[in-house]
Amino acid sequence: MMDRVRMEAVSWERLGDGLAERVDGLTAGRDGGPWLRVGIDGAPAAHPEEPAERLAEALRRRGRAVLAVPAAGFLRPASLRYEFGREDPDAYYDTWLDTGALRREVFGPLEPGGNGRVLPDLWDAEADRATRSPYAELPPGEVLLLHGPLLLGRWFPFDLAVHVRLSPGALARRTDAAERWTLPAFARYEDEVRPEEAADVVVRADDPQRPAWSGAGA
Repeated sequence: MMDRVRMEAVSWERLGDGLAERVDGLTAGRDGGPWLRVGIDGAPAAHPEEPAERLAEALRRRGRAVLAVPAAGFLRPASLRYEFGREDPDAYYDTWLDTGALRREVFGPLEPGGNGRVLPDLWDAEADRATRSPYAELPPGEVLLLHGPLLLGRWFPFDLAVHVRLSPGALARRTDAAERWTLPAFARYEDEVRPEEAADVVVRADDPQRPAWSGAGA
């Protein structure tokens, strides 16, 4: 499907500006709420945090308040993540991310009638303990950016979903050797979710110096 969509070469800086234009074109959330919720999805090797940072910078230059939330701050405790071993790709796909906590602490406060008080992170996976971060106030009309892997197909209420794609070959080459056990999870993601079709905007990043995106003609 995406092969029939026009892809245009873009710099990372221009990508941030282009995505900001897309966000500025949204007058309200898809559910009618006053907040805008943007997902930047991509495998760790695709570094979705980088376009998220570019977008946040571009929006702030336009006078928008932005709260960037890394999905890595909402991983489950190690006892749950490693229940079936430390290198189980199905567990990585299905249970590592605490989707319930994200819905409760991040998306719930941004629903119509919500209070805009978002928890920016919940769990420090490296220390394996709660972060105890304070809530952040996001004013109505402003923007949440959630970035990380395997975000699509989970019924998160994104008003704009961006998928940073690596081909299977590029993903294998750019994934650290110690993390290659996760590759079957991303193959499953491609088969079950089809993120290129699920996303509103696709960024192809096989060549990190020459990305291309589908947003120019949108």
